[in-house]
Amino acid sequence: MTRRIYLDHAATCYPKSPVILDAMHDFSMHHEAAVGRGAYRASQHAGQIIARLRRELAAWIGAAGDQEISLHPGGTAALNAGLLGILKSGDHVVTTAAEHNSVLRPLQHLVANNVITWTVVPVDAQGQVSADAVLAAVTPQTRMVAVVHAANVNGAVQPVDAIGRRLVDRFDPASKPLLFCDAAQTFGHLPLSVTQAHIDVLAAPGHKGGSGPLGTGFLYVRREAQDRIRPTVFGGTGTRSESLEMPHDYPASFEAGNLNVPAYAGWLAGLRSRRDHASPQETLATSQGRLAELASELYSGLDQVPGVRVIGRPHVPVLPVASLAIDGLAAGDAAMILDSEFGIEVRSGLHCAALIHAAIDSPADGTVRISCGETTMREELESLFAALAELSR
Repeated sequence: MTRRIYLDHAATCYPKSPVILDAMHDFSMHHEAAVGRGAYRASQHAGQIIARLRRELAAWIGAAGDQEISLHPGGTAALNAGLLGILKSGDHVVTTAAEHNSVLRPLQHLVANNVITWTVVPVDAQGQVSADAVLAAVTPQTRMVAVVHAANVNGAVQPVDAIGRRLVDRFDPASKPLLFCDAAQTFGHLPLSVTQAHIDVLAAPGHKGGSGPLGTGFLYVRREAQDRIRPTVFGGTGTRSESLEMPHDYPASFEAGNLNVPAYAGWLAGLRSRRDHASPQETLATSQGRLAELASELYSGLDQVPGVRVIGRPHVPVLPVASLAIDGLAAGDAAMILDSEFGIEVRSGLHCAALIHAAIDSPADGTVRISCGETTMREELESLFAALAELSR
């Protein structure tokens, strides 16, 4: 059996740290209890894990407080909670062609049902959106500007900071559209302060750069914007059980049902272990440097392989994510051969992103996507380049 070379970190990071798995096992074996459903010690311990995780997540994104963080069973669930919980009939949304379908499909659902209207701002051949074009699309009816922090197809980082600053400069607080950010590809990888970037709502999963297991995610809602969001899932919260209405306070209003405390215990342990004695900002700066080095190595190596065409190369590669096409070979076939013959695991197809491919000139069947993590070694990339050279002969 060939060795496993995992190059699909944009889908989920691998391997997960033993610290994560140990924390999940310890909680399940020795402390299993539901949050907010009992006054006994184990239930209180579970509540402490959730409270600590909220504080930790707030620190990683520069939020003002832990009560701006609600927990969800993944990034997609968090994105849907934010989009469907905020947008109302008659709203206008500005978004971009770089977005993942986890943003585009909820918005399209609202458009198809005549709830909202939208403007999709195009991206250039590198998958990059212009801040000028985004701001030009904003109208007096615009309630939300939704911009992904980095495209999952090619890692192109979008000018979220510039858009946030310009929205604040252009509008008074009462009329400013909410800035909504999907940080699935950058949370835990790149520095991003919701306060400095003037982001009102941000969602991300825990299982990619976030150092957590699958089935974890969070939604940040700036305190001043919380009166503009309503729950989309209803049920028990462990509080105010005498009322038929959901609690009105965030984040409780967005956490119906039992929280997945074992997974959140692992996530908390993973985040804390990564930064050790450093601050989250210092950890993210180190991560950014490492990922930039890998991006340079990845793109430089791909340039040396005949018959390989890089699709939508970012102006300045920041993340080690690259989409490519191989002469005479369909993307799905290339990925299958890389796996079966070389033990190299990559993603192929359209990567759950419906609109970016036309702009970056992808083949009809999509691309082969290579995505590295901080643990990716130079030897693994060398194996990739050698395998691609054989495929393109």
